[in-house]
Amino acid sequence: MRIGMMADTYKPHISGITNYIALNKRYLERAGHDVFVFTFGDMDHADDETRIIRSPGLPLVDTGYFLSFRYSPEAKSLLQTMDVVHVHHPFLSGRLALRYCHPLQIPIVFTNHTRYDLYAQAYLPMLPEEISDTLLEAYMPNFCGAVDKVISPSEGMARVLRELGVESPIEVVPNGVELQRYFDAPPLSRADFGYAPDDLLLIYVGRLGPEKNLEFLLQAFSAVAEALDNVHLLLLGDGPSREELEKMAGELACRQRIRFAGMVPYDQLPGYLTMCDIFVTASKTEVHPLSVIEAMGAGLPVMGVQSVGVGDTVVEGRTGFLSTPDPAAFAAKLTRLCLQSELRAEMGASARRESTQYAIERTTQLMTDIYDKLVYDSRPRKRGWRVRLRGMMERMRQ
Repeated sequence: MRIGMMADTYKPHISGITNYIALNKRYLERAGHDVFVFTFGDMDHADDETRIIRSPGLPLVDTGYFLSFRYSPEAKSLLQTMDVVHVHHPFLSGRLALRYCHPLQIPIVFTNHTRYDLYAQAYLPMLPEEISDTLLEAYMPNFCGAVDKVISPSEGMARVLRELGVESPIEVVPNGVELQRYFDAPPLSRADFGYAPDDLLLIYVGRLGPEKNLEFLLQAFSAVAEALDNVHLLLLGDGPSREELEKMAGELACRQRIRFAGMVPYDQLPGYLTMCDIFVTASKTEVHPLSVIEAMGAGLPVMGVQSVGVGDTVVEGRTGFLSTPDPAAFAAKLTRLCLQSELRAEMGASARRESTQYAIERTTQLMTDIYDKLVYDSRPRKRGWRVRLRGMMERMRQ
């Protein structure tokens, strides 16, 4: 099967979506499929994998995204030879899928990876919430109604789509994680980082951006640090808010116990996680948080905020704790988790067991079954002379 992954951005930009595409591409290729990634920009980037098809685009400041409303003629021609396409961004890539693939009756799958409503509030605070919601309510139902299959990585995100007015059938398929790497990872040496054996290490992994609610996390950690002398916070990742967050942390009494480690090689991440005691996140914008699942695979209990995505993944009282969006309530639950070592061990073991439902082997098979059915259902229609004529005309216009 020839599968086209369509994304507004790809490597070298790092995000949950690029990681999802790269991982699924690898496992689909292992199963014998030909997988192509169609994206924009970074035309001179030396890709470390095959079949990455780039079209020119205008860079959007330093976001890692590019603006373009068309593929190159070569990319368009190749896209139209796919058996199925899978769209990972609904706006630029989504519109191109409808323009280029619908006339040829190539099945289109769309996975909604992002809380676009909350991202708009984080990055466009000057835009009233009512306006951003209205724009999404006008766009998403029509777009989802035009594609052949809508995928949500979680039940919570499916509810959000329903609230935006999407009436199309929605299938829930979790994002997969290569869990064996986390099951088997030996911890890094605490001494190498200056930590003592009895220190409590809290770890956050992810983008340092306004949508991750990290000011809240620092505020809550400060309250925990007042009560516990041996608690430390390690933040892995980078992003536009790093300088501001480092400044905020530097003004806290516990500043010596907060470490910004920046980006670390992905193959070292399991060792960082297994070195630590608790995974912490205050994000409310997640759809299906891979970093949380990876932490669970490493055997860490999770402390998070009750919200879509995190709330769908963490089982309250069993694999971690979920707090209301109040720093004091978050700090109180986190302090309890820090103080009770037996509870941490019990929750960590439960988290590892729960994580197996997100194994990449399982989720890839679920997605392959969806592709197979869509391709099979589309074949009788593709034999019609009208479709063949439309395809010939599309190619003549290139």
